[in-house]
Amino acid sequence: MKLFPESAAAQLEFDKIKDLLIEHSKSDYAKSKASDLRIHTKKEFIDAELQQTHEYKLITLNNQYFPNDYILNLQKDLRLLTIPGAVLTGDQFVQIRKLALSIQTVFRWFDRARRIAYPALVKVIDETYYEKAILEMLDEVLDEYGNVKDNATEELQTIHIGLFKKRNELRRVFDRVVARLNKAGYAADIDESFSNGRRVVAVFSEFKRQIKGILHGESDTRKTAYIEPEETIELNNDIFSLKNEESKEVQRVLRKLTADLLVYAELLKIYHNIVGEYDFIRAKARLAVDMNGEFPSVVDKAHIQLVNAYHPLLYLYNKKSAKPTIPVTITLDEKNRILVISGPNAGGKTVTLKTLGLLQMMMQSGLLVPVNPTSQMGIFKQLMIHIGDTQSIEFELSTYSSHLKNMKHFMDVANGKTLFFIDELGSGSDPNLGGAFAEVIMEELAHKHSFGIVTTHYLNLKVMANKVPGIINGAMAFDEQNLLPLYKLIIGKPGSSYTFSIAERIGLSQHLINKARNLVNEDHFTLDKLLNRTEQDLREVEKKENELQKLLKENERLKREMTSIMDKERHRQQVELLQQQNKVTEERIAYLKDMERKMKQMILDWRKAEDKNEVIKQMHKLLFKKKDESVKNKLAKKIENKYTEVNADISIGSKVKLKKNYQVGEVKEIRGKRAIVQIGLLPMSVDIDDLVVIEEKSIIL
Repeated sequence: MKLFPESAAAQLEFDKIKDLLIEHSKSDYAKSKASDLRIHTKKEFIDAELQQTHEYKLITLNNQYFPNDYILNLQKDLRLLTIPGAVLTGDQFVQIRKLALSIQTVFRWFDRARRIAYPALVKVIDETYYEKAILEMLDEVLDEYGNVKDNATEELQTIHIGLFKKRNELRRVFDRVVARLNKAGYAADIDESFSNGRRVVAVFSEFKRQIKGILHGESDTRKTAYIEPEETIELNNDIFSLKNEESKEVQRVLRKLTADLLVYAELLKIYHNIVGEYDFIRAKARLAVDMNGEFPSVVDKAHIQLVNAYHPLLYLYNKKSAKPTIPVTITLDEKNRILVISGPNAGGKTVTLKTLGLLQMMMQSGLLVPVNPTSQMGIFKQLMIHIGDTQSIEFELSTYSSHLKNMKHFMDVANGKTLFFIDELGSGSDPNLGGAFAEVIMEELAHKHSFGIVTTHYLNLKVMANKVPGIINGAMAFDEQNLLPLYKLIIGKPGSSYTFSIAERIGLSQHLINKARNLVNEDHFTLDKLLNRTEQDLREVEKKENELQKLLKENERLKREMTSIMDKERHRQQVELLQQQNKVTEERIAYLKDMERKMKQMILDWRKAEDKNEVIKQMHKLLFKKKDESVKNKLAKKIENKYTEVNADISIGSKVKLKKNYQVGEVKEIRGKRAIVQIGLLPMSVDIDDLVVIEEKSIIL
């Protein structure tokens, strides 16, 4: 994104956002990226960085672990690795091992589930791979502290065995010497010490000539002398020689390891950048958590739709002071591209202007912004700003000359991908002449389809906003009674400067106020007064609208409660219906038991009776007639409770009951005087005269 002037980032306080990002960064790589934060103009870059920050923010808020434990600044070490003949130290290899371990942990962390859950974060490692040979190569010859292992080479192993033997022999010989000197009373309180890596004994200075060996020095008080006994000189020489061989072999191992790692130098640089990139993403996520940053929808066109947007620095300041921050909601689209904000001084006009500019720069830099996630933000190719007194001493330009110079640049380079901000357009000159030029400037910017915000006190610009296509009015709300700004933006109407109201409230003499009023053009005063009254009326309307919204919410709540009560009543009726059905079932069971008893009695009568026909008649009467009547009566009662007969013609889809057995079904087909009725799972052909149309009875709550 092109910025004008060069100080635009500082004027919009974008540098302060970068400073906060640097504070959250741990590695030099992340600090460097934060310091040189790029403002992108390509949607794919912006989306990718916003998505990465959003995903890491979710990890942070969910208290999940992400493997970026080490702070690694290895640029110099990795550069040294590529220099022929260079040798890295053990400590440097420890840092490279940490880098390899970090990458190993990162690749393991991104299992199949996390690759699906965090697709943007996984893209950081998508273009590379994990090389396990690096760790294997390091662990083969070095321990975790960077020391060369005893068994790194056969030569080193032989040297260490020799050192072990010689040191044990030296210890035995030295102990005999110290014991002899102690017995003779020559040894000082300090039995032994080391001088230049050689083992020496501490003796009283007066006895130093009586002990054969090499004098290595005396104490500061000259009471103690340090002598290498004659018996240990040869052993010390052998150990010193072996130590030299060990040092040479260790150096040879480190040189070979450095050379072997050269093949992975570029890969290690990539690993280092990956670790730094995750640190940078983590810093952006932490900043987003601090300022309540969200992921807005990004569209590849000039468009702004901010919902409940906060100035991030103001939000952080008020957060520390436990003060509320009033959000702003702004929409600039192809129809309404330029917003003219008017209202009293210190009412929040400039803050609103800066909020939009700063959030736009942050979003196009891949930073989450403090807005409602339903917000939609477009992409702009250039951003221009003119705030405050930009008088140039170097070119001896007056305030207004400097203002016009900037406006000329605006009009020369502005286009449909330009976002501009002008604070107090036309100020610094005669109100009438400055206002005229301000109209020309606004009209030209509107003609070029640029997007922007202009703050002003000029009445002619407020009037113009209602006439020129693409320009709309906005006003900062003001509490006239308490003389307090409300810091709330109202779109669609101009605002009053409240000049005379403020003067009256602060107690300025009334005759001075009247005198000032007489000096003002009557039409000008009337319009400002009308704006004043309109704004207050609008506030009353908003107040009543808020009360109405509360009532609507209360009605919705009552509606939900009533629906819940109705659902409970329906459930109760269904339970009662099931209970009634269970009662019918119990009655049928009792009936069957009674029939079983009577049948057993009839079988006995059959066996005893001489007239078998009489018994058969009784059985027939018992089994069929009474049973049919009972079943029909109960079924008829059940159907009557649930359905009502309707005087209507039978047609396809009609719900009907059979007159003979009271079964209920649905008419699927009509064939002459017969109908196909679906009863349960079975279709049945029935004479139409044997059917009656029915409908379910309504349930009265």
